[in-house]
Amino acid sequence: MKISIQPIGNEYSTAAIDLILSIQQKEFNVPITIEDQPDLLQIEAFYYQGGGAFWGAFHNGELLGTIALIKYADQEGAIRKMFVKKEFRGKEYGIAQQLLDILIAYCRKNGIQHLYLGTITILEAALRFYEKNNFVRIEKKDLPDAFPLMSADNVFCHLNLDK
Repeated sequence: MKISIQPIGNEYSTAAIDLILSIQQKEFNVPITIEDQPDLLQIEAFYYQGGGAFWGAFHNGELLGTIALIKYADQEGAIRKMFVKKEFRGKEYGIAQQLLDILIAYCRKNGIQHLYLGTITILEAALRFYEKNNFVRIEKKDLPDAFPLMSADNVFCHLNLDK
């Protein structure tokens, strides 16, 4: 199965919203709505204007996964919107790994040395995935002051790309 990963913009807002809300609400019962995530309605303004990006993983034109980067300081960025459709998760497809690899390559190319992310404890498989990729769990108090906090997040990780 051939997966293509490409930067996406506002033209994919509807597809990204459908994918992400379905996973958040139906699969994991996270009480979050589109109103809590206005960034998905304005991908270009929210992610690209500050030096970040938003990528989609596609197969035959269908959006199967997403990952986004908010660049909030010269050498710091936050991972957001890392979601892969349930039936396309795992090593067999490698979509999450491809998405993360593209984001990390972008960070290295653009001088981002510290990547942070916030997630929720229920997403245990996601946490294991990040830890397998050398992310280290940190306390909320150890996040940079400028980190764009999401209210639902209760687990935080850091990756030093300067190593």
